[in-house]
Amino acid sequence: MSEFGEALGTAVEGGLFAKAIGRGKSMTPDGVPLERGHFAEGACLNCGTRLVGEHCHACGQKAHLHRTLAAFGHDLVHGALHLDGKTWKTLPLLAFKPGQLTRRYIEGERARFVSPMALFLFSIFLMFAVFQAVGLTAPTDIKTSDGLRADMEEVQQKAQEKVTAQEERVGKMARDDEDYARQVERLGSFREELDGIRKARQLVAGNTSAPGYTVSTIGVPFIDSALAKWRTNPGLMLYKLQSNSYKFSWLLIPLSVPFMWLLFFWKRRFRAYDHAIFVTYSIAFMSLLFIAISVAVKLGATEAVWASMLGLIPPIHIYKQLRGAYGLSRFSAFWRLCVLGVFITIVLSLFLQLLLILGAF
Repeated sequence: MSEFGEALGTAVEGGLFAKAIGRGKSMTPDGVPLERGHFAEGACLNCGTRLVGEHCHACGQKAHLHRTLAAFGHDLVHGALHLDGKTWKTLPLLAFKPGQLTRRYIEGERARFVSPMALFLFSIFLMFAVFQAVGLTAPTDIKTSDGLRADMEEVQQKAQEKVTAQEERVGKMARDDEDYARQVERLGSFREELDGIRKARQLVAGNTSAPGYTVSTIGVPFIDSALAKWRTNPGLMLYKLQSNSYKFSWLLIPLSVPFMWLLFFWKRRFRAYDHAIFVTYSIAFMSLLFIAISVAVKLGATEAVWASMLGLIPPIHIYKQLRGAYGLSRFSAFWRLCVLGVFITIVLSLFLQLLLILGAF
């Protein structure tokens, strides 16, 4: 039997088993009864403490756990998407009252909302999945040096053919022909073009002795190695850059917190933790916004629509989050927004440089 057949058989067997244990009341191999697919235990199955209520007061595990395939599917969806009551309380506030959400979470309302890190990880995962679905991926058909050499050889051959044909044409013409001077001029331009192509081929081939051109290295071994990788296989390096941007997106948080601190360093009541919560919720929202924009573009949104979304929503959202999270006046929030725009550029530049360094190894 093939591996696919074995996997299918296992899945069917599991479904039949789940269906069997989900009917009525039965007994597990350990002797704990089941009622409608849920354990009917009297003591905690995790630590053995006598149950009083819906949760174990000793270890916190929920009582009467499920043992059905349908409940497993619910756990799967919940674990992957975190779609529960917290989500529907968090997302509207994140979109329309981000400052209030940030402040309430910082001040201790944790059980009511999805944690910033959970929302951040979910939004980053979903963003890259949607980007893949709509075709926003790194190109893989970039020409390597070998491909460029082949292309340039063909270009040089065609340029040589033009020069040869023009030389024959000029050779057959009389010097007193009225068109002779113009054809000689064309021949000279063709020869200059051919000479330029030859020099370019020398550079592509790694010959740095081409007249008028020089190719140098940085002098730092690992940077020179990275540059060599980019020259050799740029498609692979772009793929690694995109992959690393997903894997190491969490670096945006520690990179951003010091810059947020600079905006409030004289206000002792705001701690680094507050800034981390602010940054994490903000990045999560921006990721969801990029998802919405990419889907809108895929559905045919005009350039004016998606450009307006990209240009207006982020600054408005950050402004509202600053005012609500830190209790700022309009002016205080506005000047911090302007400075934060510069800080964001710096953070993104640092993040890109880190990705380039990571891609070198």
